[in-house]
Amino acid sequence: MKRTIILDLAVTLDGFIEGKNGEVDWCIMDAEMGFDQFLNQIDTILFGRKSYDLWGNFTPEGSTDSDKELWGLFHSKEKYVFSRTQMGTDHKAIFINDRISEEVNKLKSMPGKDIWLYGGASLITTFINLGLVDEFRLSVHPVILGEGKPLFVDIKQRLNLKMVNTRTFSSGVVQLIYHLDEN
Repeated sequence: MKRTIILDLAVTLDGFIEGKNGEVDWCIMDAEMGFDQFLNQIDTILFGRKSYDLWGNFTPEGSTDSDKELWGLFHSKEKYVFSRTQMGTDHKAIFINDRISEEVNKLKSMPGKDIWLYGGASLITTFINLGLVDEFRLSVHPVILGEGKPLFVDIKQRLNLKMVNTRTFSSGVVQLIYHLDEN
């Protein structure tokens, strides 16, 4: 059975994944949302190079024990970075420069858990346009930013989705889970 590629993202009610200055301070991290369960469901994370530079080795300063545990779990995953410029492999990530469909389908065929498509925005667009996203897991946060980096840009064709699950949290976040509708 092939592994699933999951786009799991926080998004504002007006469709932004970052504020105009890259801020994500509106993003609610709530134990009730079970992010640790999601991290236990995956064993691989896919990054664009800019996202990897920002978050691939990030550890918050002065964090709580549960934060440290969560980031430890995050950093225990196999990491792949899609970059047109950075080549090779460091001890923390494997870099993919071309043949994205082939490389991703090879990954999906390997044994293992699900794969998290972390982002950024242009990598998400590429994956959607290549038909590589199996599950859209969007956590809609109760905030309207008015401007910022939109979730979906330059999508080339219509995608029909099928609702798989919704969850509402006391924080006001609503999680929507869709699969591609094969019909």
